[in-house]
Amino acid sequence: MKAGNGEIDIQKEFTAGQLAKLDDIIKKFKDKPGALIPVLEEAQMVLEFLPMPILRVIAKGLNLPLSRVYGVVTFYSFFTMTPRGKHTLRVCLGTACYVRGGKSIMEAIQKELGVKEKETTPDRLFSLESVRCLGACGLAPVIVITEDVHGRMKTQKVKEILSPYREETVPA
Repeated sequence: MKAGNGEIDIQKEFTAGQLAKLDDIIKKFKDKPGALIPVLEEAQMVLEFLPMPILRVIAKGLNLPLSRVYGVVTFYSFFTMTPRGKHTLRVCLGTACYVRGGKSIMEAIQKELGVKEKETTPDRLFSLESVRCLGACGLAPVIVITEDVHGRMKTQKVKEILSPYREETVPA
């Protein structure tokens, strides 16, 4: 949900309850040294991601320059400025996986989901990432969906592997 300037409209994206919790978080830490990272951590737990308008609210609330807040969010990989999917799908592109077809697997998943690497599907079901090693080289090529490892992947299996996650009938 974008505002006219291409930014997310926080009034539409977040509930009044979420925004009230953000205000409470800022008030709790206001005027405390070293408050920025704890505020960002708690805010992300409540809001799930930290878009630029939220960074402005935090900067103003903590009386910090926006550049400092933005710098911390973009420096630490834990923080995200874009919505994340319910399931994070990681495709291994380490040497063993790559030579056994990891790149083709990534391309098949991108085509199936209609997103590129580092993007989230519009329904926020999947976020797609690549990793350099998952430590399962004997099962190459490997993908991980949330915490489920799928080894010896083939491009033909992509749709079948994703199906239970789309239907939320993932076996335990």
